[in-house]
Amino acid sequence: MSDMLEVSDLRVTFGGRGRRRKGGLAAVDGVSLRVAPEETLAVVGESGSGKTTVARCVVGLQRPDSGSVTFDGQPLGPAGRRPPELQRAIQMVFQDPRSSLNPRMPVAELIGEAWRTHPASAPAGDRAEALRRVLADVGLDADVADRRAGDLSGGQCQRVSIARALAVGPRLLVCDEAVSALDVSVQAQILRLLVDLRRSHRLALLFISHDLGVVHQIADRVAVMRRGTVVEEGPAGEVLGAPRHEYTRTLLDAALDLGVEA
Repeated sequence: MSDMLEVSDLRVTFGGRGRRRKGGLAAVDGVSLRVAPEETLAVVGESGSGKTTVARCVVGLQRPDSGSVTFDGQPLGPAGRRPPELQRAIQMVFQDPRSSLNPRMPVAELIGEAWRTHPASAPAGDRAEALRRVLADVGLDADVADRRAGDLSGGQCQRVSIARALAVGPRLLVCDEAVSALDVSVQAQILRLLVDLRRSHRLALLFISHDLGVVHQIADRVAVMRRGTVVEEGPAGEVLGAPRHEYTRTLLDAALDLGVEA
């Protein structure tokens, strides 16, 4: 199966001087990754490892200094310059579900906003029924549509964020620490939801996390990042069951110390 997303020799430097950003911080230093259709790749690393910067480059929120990001073989530029079909194809679910939604807007308007932004994805028939289906997909009752985001729990807000992403018919969800701000019990619910949605909507996932204990529940493959580079990559069972790199073993030990079976 050919790869759907390909990140090749990506480099991002913050600060520094001149076009080459001399003296700056290399947040991402030659990262290459691939994601096949309907596959989940987890990118794991501690804070500052560069994993979120990679995610932002994939969705077009960060311009790399060099390297490339392609989707179905098409180069991906900044978000505002991508063809509409590629804008829709890659959607992001952010870390903090509350800050990613306007707390004063009803859920119906939040999802309707996604349809206005991507009119080709808007339902042709009864929008109320389409909204009901989108909410049901993420485990929310229809009456949530009339509630403001600020009145919802963290778990409900994250479900709404996922529903908003699904509403435009993506093929790849980029989940940036999408469960780290939630209680442990709610984390497990959202992880199960993502697994189910991947199957029912035939999605691929790029799942960003600092926690190997979370990753084992969802990933097909794992890439471990440290200081802007990928230090280990492979099938989840191999990386988590018999890690080759010392840093991966350190992350795994930290997960086990917290009582998480990885």
